[in-house]
Amino acid sequence: MSPTNGLTIAVPRGALMKDTLQVLEDLGLDTSEVRQNDRKLLFEDVGIVTMRPSDVPTYVEAGAADIGITGKDVLVEQSEREVYELLDLGYGRCVMVVASVDGPDPAAEALRRLGVVRVATKYYKTAARHFEATGRQAEIVEVKGSVELAPLTGLSEAIVDLTATGTTLRENGLVIREELFTATARLIANPVAHKLKAQAIDDLVERLRAR
Repeated sequence: MSPTNGLTIAVPRGALMKDTLQVLEDLGLDTSEVRQNDRKLLFEDVGIVTMRPSDVPTYVEAGAADIGITGKDVLVEQSEREVYELLDLGYGRCVMVVASVDGPDPAAEALRRLGVVRVATKYYKTAARHFEATGRQAEIVEVKGSVELAPLTGLSEAIVDLTATGTTLRENGLVIREELFTATARLIANPVAHKLKAQAIDDLVERLRAR
């Protein structure tokens, strides 16, 4: 039997890729071709397809991959996706936070004066849900690039973003005001594959747990 039991795995490029490939290698999968080829995305001979972490749930939900690995931040933001979260893999630890400029909190001041706070983020749904759940009115501004720039230029009073060490926030004069949740790499599965390939997926989960 192959190391992945014939399953197609969606692997995230970027920050989680190195550790993900190491995990697959620990299971006996030869990932050398993936490591050596930055441009190729589909590796049919080893059952790996690589993509942006935010695309992993899309491919898994659609059945283009049986299982996938992505960050909890992606799963929270895309909570509408019909995928099963099977396992916390423990690596890639980051924290989703609310941050604002150091000193008196501009976000709290905006809420006090105006009753609404502007929040810049790449995680629109996550931010909106958090402020709604905590009873605060927020105008969410979606940005794609460096979120830290938003409060420095007056675009927003606060940001919601993912941080591993807090270094980038500190370098830009921002401080963490709230922590929403901790995000680590998670193993997810397509619901149909989870039924039809239950033995293969269960076996893989057990081997991942035991590593």
